[in-house]
Amino acid sequence: MSKRVLFSSLGVATLGAVAAGGLAMASTGTEPTLTNGSARYTAPSAASTGSLTFTADVRDDSGIKGLKVVAWPSSSKLDPTAEEMRHTEDAKCLRVSDGVSRCTYALKVTKEEAAELDQGTWYVSALATAKDGNTLFVPRAAAFDVGR
Repeated sequence: MSKRVLFSSLGVATLGAVAAGGLAMASTGTEPTLTNGSARYTAPSAASTGSLTFTADVRDDSGIKGLKVVAWPSSSKLDPTAEEMRHTEDAKCLRVSDGVSRCTYALKVTKEEAAELDQGTWYVSALATAKDGNTLFVPRAAAFDVGR
């Protein structure tokens, strides 16, 4: 989970952009919602690798097509935009009921990668896409702390 992994898909030219706060919606249907978003970082130990896990429930009447996710340190002042999120990594989403999916994004973190991470507060940004094309951008869907 090096900075290269976390930020490689955001694009060098757009890293300093300010969050747009939302996206234009498709012409029909409801906007997706994201609830119960939580992130957990576990530092690696002598016995095991660490991890970063983000989980959220995503709902839309048409069903969920996918959830894009990126984690970033608050000290970087990145604030990814909805457009940048289209090029980030996918969470795995499993349908739990009509129109609701539980989406999970998980990374393993080695000691070497953990040593390169900025300490302090990190945020997870998320872009949900419904099957009908509607989207929801959540600039700060969850927060977590990275420490040594």
